Amino acid sequence: MNIVETRNLSKYYTFDSGLRVEALRGINVKIEEGDFVSFMGPSGSGKSTLLNIVGCLDQPTSGDVFIEGNEVDYRNSSSLVRLHRQTIGFVFQAFNLISTMNAMENVCYPLYFSGVSRSRQKQRATELLGLVGLGDRMHHLPSELSGGEQQRVAVARALANSPKLILADEPTGNLDSDTGNKITDLMRKINREQGVSFLVTTHDPEMARIADRVIRLKDGKITV
Repeated sequence: MNIVETRNLSKYYTFDSGLRVEALRGINVKIEEGDFVSFMGPSGSGKSTLLNIVGCLDQPTSGDVFIEGNEVDYRNSSSLVRLHRQTIGFVFQAFNLISTMNAMENVCYPLYFSGVSRSRQKQRATELLGLVGLGDRMHHLPSELSGGEQQRVAVARALANSPKLILADEPTGNLDSDTGNKITDLMRKINREQGVSFLVTTHDPEMARIADRVIRLKDGKITV
């Protein structure tokens, strides 16, 4: 079964000057459940725009997106909220942790909005921080963690609601190569052991090397 499918997906931006920028042009892609797929391409190729549309953070100008076989209705805000709470997890280049919350509290945060009890939140966060190798750092603030540790917290947070799909936008972009490789290995391990599908935008050749498939974009089109 496909976890994600796009059909003739396009995204245009029109400016007051009348200039129109074509960020995506007729993208057709199918991602099967359990796949680890890397989107690669130069800056401005459309890969982050594609990820944002699949993640329902943006909407297409035309075309359709299907998640688990169901067409995404970008006009239905409650449906989008359910997708974010139940199906899709996010990992960002800049980590996007809440600076005033420690590691455990950051992982608990999405569970709070899903109505999970406080005791279960702590139990789940403890499990996940142990999974990413931070069982001894759960009470540290982001400012007390290295970049690699912060990204591990971000991965744990993305897994909090047991999503079937994780979208990662340049997850190693702010890390040195050794730390980036460890994050890459961690995500691949989670993919293989838990069957979570990963869609990753990257410039990192190591991330591309370990992927099941690499999809290359240029000027808003798939080239390979």
